[in-house]
Parts: sequence; structure tokens; C-alpha cells
Amino acid sequence: MSDKIIVTGALGILGQAVVAHLVKTGATVTAIDLAADNGSSAAQHVIGGVDLTNEAAVQTAFAAAKEKMEGLTGIANIAGGFIWQTVADGEIDGFDKMFRINLKTAAIASRTAFSLFEGDAAIVNIGASAVKAPGLGMAAYTASKAGVHALTESLAEEGASAGVRVNAVLPTILDTPTNRADMPDADTSSWVKPEAAAEVIGFLLSGSSRAITGALVPVNRGG
Repeated sequence: MSDKIIVTGALGILGQAVVAHLVKTGATVTAIDLAADNGSSAAQHVIGGVDLTNEAAVQTAFAAAKEKMEGLTGIANIAGGFIWQTVADGEIDGFDKMFRINLKTAAIASRTAFSLFEGDAAIVNIGASAVKAPGLGMAAYTASKAGVHALTESLAEEGASAGVRVNAVLPTILDTPTNRADMPDADTSSWVKPEAAAEVIGFLLSGSSRAITGALVPVNRGG
């Protein structure tokens, strides 16, 4: 039986790479995103227009996804975002924004999935390597991602008795058009290709990683 996986934030650069990889490996995938379906996803099912910070909306979308796929064995919480701002000169609401789109979305999606899983399952969150040493302008973003790390480790303990594994990947800089535009003079040789990150996420969702839970996995090499 194939894996049946929900990917949130599935219409973004990393989300599309994750969906494509999962479908290539034989999984059935439902892509869920705030954006409307534009026909670009490789997923077998797409549900657009979902506010992932709204628990009722997520519950409705996830229930529909499980029905479409006739089951649910995993979720990849790709939804999120980034802002660069200093604490002194930035907007204090930036902390709320990062909390909502990075941590709250992962918490709601995970909470909802827990109620829908039947038997062994897996959750993969997106953390950040920058949490280890936040640089200038990174306070709001890394604070929210530190919360994702804590959520991952705590949920792994919570899910152990039910057979639900919870892990997170911690990318450095992803090689995306947006990041290249924002940092035109940067050395991109060590940036992580979305396709390479997708392979790690796919592994953590698969049965091949059945012995791993509560892990914060660095994804830090170009490829």
C-alpha cells in the first residue's frame, strides 16, 4: 500500500519539490495551500485557498484529503515564511507573523493529523539551522523556528505510544529564485537545492526511517 501524504505550503518552491519527489516514489499526495490551485502541482489532489492558521479550515481540508486518498499516513508541514528585520527598527508584529505562519501552522496541522491517523504515521516539520546562531535581523524568524524545534521534540514523545513519528529538517539557505534575488552577491555553492531537501523529507516520511523520531536533521550541503 502506498503512502498517503498531505503536504502543506505545497504550491511554494520547496512544497512543489516535496510533492514531486513523493509522487515519483509512489506516494499518493494531497497538496494544500493558501494559494489557489494553479494547475502546477504534481499532486494527485490539490486543495487551495486554505488558511493554515485557521484550525477549522485545516480540519475541513485534512478530512477531505483523507477521504480523497482513502487514508492518511503522513504530513509534511512545509508552509511558512521569512522576514528580515532588526528588533529595534522592525515591527513588533513581525514576531506575531512569524509565530502564526511558521509555528502555529505546524501545530494546527499536526494536531489535526493526530486525530486522523490510523496506525503508524509520520510528521515532518521545517525548522532552521539558523536557530543555532541567529544573526542580525533574524530574531523573529529564528524565535518561531525554535518553537518548531520544541514542537517537534515534544510531539515525538506524545506520538510514541500511538506509532506517530515526528521529525524536522533544519535547512540552511535554500537555493530559490527569491533568495538569489535577495542576495545577488552571495556564494550559492553551498545553498541547498529544494530537490535535495525534498529527498530528506521524503526519507523521514517513509518506512525506511521507522527507527527515527524526535530528530532535528541538519540539511546543510549544496546538491
